[in-house]
Amino acid sequence: MDFLTSLALILLCSLVLGSAFHACKLPPLLGMLLVGIFLGPHLLNWIASPILEVSADLREIALIVILTRAGLSLNLKDLRIVGRPAVMLCMVPALTEIVGYMLFATLFLGTSILESAVIGTVIAAVSPAVVVPRMIALQEQGYGTLHSVPQMVNAGSSMDDIFVIVAFTALVGMAKGGNFDFGIFWEVPVSIVTGIAVGVGVGYLLVIFFRHVHTRDTVKIITMISFAFLFVSLEKAVSDYVPFSAMLAVVTVGVIYNALDPIRSARLSKKYEKIWVLAEIILFVLVGAAVDLRYVAKSGGIVTLVIFLALIFRMGGVYLSLIKTPLNFKERAFCAIAYIPKATVQAALGAIPLAMGLSCGAVVLTAAVLSIIITAPLGAFTIDLTSHRLLSRNLPTPTPDSERKGS
Repeated sequence: MDFLTSLALILLCSLVLGSAFHACKLPPLLGMLLVGIFLGPHLLNWIASPILEVSADLREIALIVILTRAGLSLNLKDLRIVGRPAVMLCMVPALTEIVGYMLFATLFLGTSILESAVIGTVIAAVSPAVVVPRMIALQEQGYGTLHSVPQMVNAGSSMDDIFVIVAFTALVGMAKGGNFDFGIFWEVPVSIVTGIAVGVGVGYLLVIFFRHVHTRDTVKIITMISFAFLFVSLEKAVSDYVPFSAMLAVVTVGVIYNALDPIRSARLSKKYEKIWVLAEIILFVLVGAAVDLRYVAKSGGIVTLVIFLALIFRMGGVYLSLIKTPLNFKERAFCAIAYIPKATVQAALGAIPLAMGLSCGAVVLTAAVLSIIITAPLGAFTIDLTSHRLLSRNLPTPTPDSERKGS
């Protein structure tokens, strides 16, 4: 099948199935994932080979869009207002889930400790695409706002992705080498520092530049994406000499832009939402196309078991993060439920180990796809079902003036 026909099928089928899933109150990305599975080389084989050949680059572009959106929408004031619990939610649930995979994937899937940790870093990120819109709606309706539950989950889920991606980058490098490298203990912090430093510098310069040079928001978006591509190239060029995290630099640019120029940042974030409409289709279709259904049929059951066992560890991590907070039992239970959905990061990272030729590549991809299929609808459904039952509504107290106007 030729390139244009294949691309048209991908887009049209994804839009139709995505709309159908949305009408059923399920995440549209599940429809896109199914399109990739059915049109991919393991079933109908209707995706042109040139698209499959550049799928790794397209997924990296989608990851850049995800992280830039996360940076532009991340408000550091929210982290300061909510405080320690939000910071803990950025890391602890992901860490406990990774530990769960190191235990259960090693036990049931036969992977090494290091390979199991790689699986954990791919699966451990929560999905802002599923969680954030629901938390914003709850915040607007006043549910859980007494103890800032929606704000806490929003801030934690945004930073959670960044933490997991940095950990994945470090671990997958070790897995490629075939053994545990104790040098990673200095490389990871150095890569974090250099990534943040470069991101802060470029973000500050972009804010100053665009304050003096007035351009359309579309030009600003193209400029930011171009710098993101340069960060990726820079990481590859200097990796043998200086540890550097390109993806952390990408996020930091967005965070700095939002901190220094929130009005323009909000406009750019809206533009990125439009770009994400196309990037989301390409990302999930290509991940679906990479899935080997024979491997899923052979190992899907045991992988599903491992996913659920690791989720229990994740929920334990949420409870640990909320120790010594004023949240009651119901609010803590809701936070644990809100950390169930997985989607975008799993789609962006899931096929990378397979493309790198790692022996755990097939199981990582299978686990990533199954985690999306299982947790995205499960998380969305349980959040919607339990939010009004577990969270109390905190309506603003009417003033005497408003009472008189109401009468």
